[in-house]
Amino acid sequence: MSKLIALVDGSIYARSVCDHAAWIAGRTGQPVELLHVLGRRETASVPSDLSGSIALGARTALLSELATLDEQRAKLAQKRGRAILDDAKAAVEEDGVGDVTTRLRIGDLVETVAEMEKDAAMLVIGKRGEGADFAKLHLGSNLERVVRAMHKPVFVASRAFKPVERFVIAYDGGASANRAVDCVAKSAMLKGLPCTLLSVGADTAENRSRLDAPARILRDAGYTVEALLLQGDPDEVIGARVESEHEGLLVMGAYGHSRIRSLVIGSTTSAMVRRCKIPVLLIR
Repeated sequence: MSKLIALVDGSIYARSVCDHAAWIAGRTGQPVELLHVLGRRETASVPSDLSGSIALGARTALLSELATLDEQRAKLAQKRGRAILDDAKAAVEEDGVGDVTTRLRIGDLVETVAEMEKDAAMLVIGKRGEGADFAKLHLGSNLERVVRAMHKPVFVASRAFKPVERFVIAYDGGASANRAVDCVAKSAMLKGLPCTLLSVGADTAENRSRLDAPARILRDAGYTVEALLLQGDPDEVIGARVESEHEGLLVMGAYGHSRIRSLVIGSTTSAMVRRCKIPVLLIR
């Protein structure tokens, strides 16, 4: 059976990642694997030029001491990583999940996730990592890299956990939006929850009819669907809907354009993840 992979670190989002992973596992019956990745910088050797321009004898002694300190630092980083995983496992088990495993890896986060993706049904990650807890206007530096690298759905956990009772799908008619609809229709994660299918654009017959096919797919899968076409800027309209209607989850296709285009005109994906205080399910 495919598993949920939950990325945990020492950030304030870690508990929310655990709680959301447990909630998803409870609805899908999937096992949870908790993953903590130590970057190479946390375990790498100290560069030799740190000793500076000093006499040969002193330099040799200092390099030896630096090597010892570096070894201790690497051991402490691994010990801390295992402690984070132990705490995360206890939290997920406390939420009622019995099948929980842990894995500590050293290397690049995106490469590690890509390597493990083949066995994953979904990746659960916090909106921000350890280095970005207080940078409220910025997403975690690894989030976009991870989402762009993944082919499986990515669940971006909000800062605080709250069981999802209703959800909205942001639909623009693109390929990733259609994949999002298909993913929701086939998954057990959101079964039985009311769905709002939201599109933003001019109020035309063509735009209204664009919602018919995805709404039918969802209704055939057993969902109660409200299809809405609203006018305005997509970032503002979707954000306002999520905030005013107290939706519990935003589902959307992820990064439908290239990085270069996103730099020029901005990215609705990043804007929504940044703005929303609820979790976001991203599907490539």
